[in-house]
Amino acid sequence: MQSDIKYSPVTQSAFTVCLCLLSLVLASCGQIVSNARQDFAQDLGATISESDDPQTIAQALPAYMVLVSSMIRSEPDNVELLLSGASLYSSYASAFVDNKQRQRVLAQHAYDYAGHAVCISKPVACDAVKLSYHQYELLLKQFSKPDVELLFAYGSAWAGLIEANSSDWNAVADLPRVKATLKRVIQLDESVSNGDAHVYMGVLESLLPPTMGGKTELAKTHFEKAIKISAGTNLMAKVLYAEKYARLIFDRELHDKLLREVVAADVSDSSHRLVDVIAQQRASQLLANASDYF
Repeated sequence: MQSDIKYSPVTQSAFTVCLCLLSLVLASCGQIVSNARQDFAQDLGATISESDDPQTIAQALPAYMVLVSSMIRSEPDNVELLLSGASLYSSYASAFVDNKQRQRVLAQHAYDYAGHAVCISKPVACDAVKLSYHQYELLLKQFSKPDVELLFAYGSAWAGLIEANSSDWNAVADLPRVKATLKRVIQLDESVSNGDAHVYMGVLESLLPPTMGGKTELAKTHFEKAIKISAGTNLMAKVLYAEKYARLIFDRELHDKLLREVVAADVSDSSHRLVDVIAQQRASQLLANASDYF
C-alpha cells in the first residue's frame, strides 16, 4: 500500500501516538454539531470514521477546528466543546503539521481547551500546574471513573504540548505529571479509547534504551495490554509497539511480525477505517526501511 501522506519527523518522534487520537476526533466531530443537528452529527462522524482517504481528511479537519473554536467562543464553559477542540487541535498538530511553530500554537490551543474543561468539571484542579508533584498525585485521586474521558483528553493534550516543545526543558520537566495522569486513567478504566492510554504509556516508557535507564519491559507490557484490550483491532498500537519498542531493543522478528499483521488486516468493515488505513501506511513504510535500521 503506497501512502500519499508525508510523515514528518514529528510523526516519527517518541511522543507520536496522536494517530491513535484520530479516533477521538471522529467522536468529537459528532459532539461539535450535536447541539445543532443530531442526525447530521452522526452522519458526519461516520463518514470521517469510515474514510479510506487520509489526505482528504487532513485537508478537511482545519475547517472543523475553526468551527469548534467559534462555538467555544460562544460557549466558553461547554465541556463537550472544549474536549472536542482539544482532540481536534492535538490530533491535527501532531499527525499532519510539519512546521514546528504551527505545532506549538496548535498544541497550546489543545492543552488550553483540555485544561479549561478539567477546571470547569473539577474546580479543585484549576491550579493543578502550580502544585508540587506529590500534591498533583493526590489531586488525581479525586478523579473517579466518570471522569476518565476528561482525564484522558487532558493527559493526551498535555503529552502533545510537551512533544511540540521538546526542545524546552521546562516543558519536558512535566513528563512525570503526564505519566501520572495516564496511570490514573488506566487505574480508572484501562479500556478507554480502545486501550490508547496503554499505548501512550508504552511510548513514554520506551523513550530510552535499557542501558540508559529505559523501562522497556514495562513498555512492552503496556503495548501488549492495549492489543489485548482491543482484541487486536488497535492497529496503531501494533505499529507503535514495533516502532518504539521492537526497534529500540533490535528485535527484528517481533518488529516484522507486528507490522505484517497490520498490513494484512482486513479494515474494509472497520468502524475506525481512517485510523486503520493510516496505521497500515505507516506499517508499510517501516517494513520497507527495516533492513536499513536493523
